Amino acid sequence: MNKTLVVSALSAALLLAGCQSVNTTSGGAVGVERKQYMFSMLSSQEVDQMYAQSYQKTVGEATTAGVLDKTSTDAKRIQAIANRLIAQAPNFRPDSAQWKWEVNLIKSDELNANCGPGGKIIFYTGLIDSLKLTDDEIAAVMGHEIAHALREHGREAMSKAYGMEMAKQGAGALFGLGKDRLALADTVANYGMTLPNSRSNENEADLIGLELAARAGYNPNAAITLWNKMSKASEGSPPEFMSTHPASTSRIASLQAAIPKVMPLYEKAPKS
Repeated sequence: MNKTLVVSALSAALLLAGCQSVNTTSGGAVGVERKQYMFSMLSSQEVDQMYAQSYQKTVGEATTAGVLDKTSTDAKRIQAIANRLIAQAPNFRPDSAQWKWEVNLIKSDELNANCGPGGKIIFYTGLIDSLKLTDDEIAAVMGHEIAHALREHGREAMSKAYGMEMAKQGAGALFGLGKDRLALADTVANYGMTLPNSRSNENEADLIGLELAARAGYNPNAAITLWNKMSKASEGSPPEFMSTHPASTSRIASLQAAIPKVMPLYEKAPKS
């Protein structure tokens, strides 16, 4: 057999052995049950730590620039909505009750929001102001982002990035991984964290986010008005959020189909 093929086959075999099948969350009323494959030498704790460092850098830079908003009405809205959603996260993932959740609002025209691994949430005022978001619509955005963190979509993307990097470096990289693991993590972190999510990951975040919002007492129908606003905003120069969260008729149709599943949860939930 060709030497290159032998190395490639060995790399593939070792990569397969290095992956573990997990299901990061329970299915919930919306039924998200897909098995995920994570690189076993890339732990949840390691990913959380890497992202926490990046998050603190962003918050620190915003503080220095005088754009970190802790006192406005919107800052208080964001914190209150986050508190209600975070309280529901253990329904999907019990260990999230021990996460070190953080919520920050940054004054910027940027139309963006995210929740990174370990529960690190950032909202930008541009998203709220430009789209004139209601509390229910903010909850739809935030629930979606929290769902990405609960499902560890960032770690999943990084696991794939590890595999691609190792395939390029060959089997030798795998044997030396113990020593160079953190260096390789630095190489793939930005790649794994900044790529647009796959269609299946986006659908999972939509569904889990919908249920989180409903359980927290926010009207799930707001997800439809939210994405209609997003679609309209992307007609000109697409906002940053839309580069990784493209709106589509299929997305809205999937949400509409799931709303009857979560409406009973919303009807039973306290509304404040």
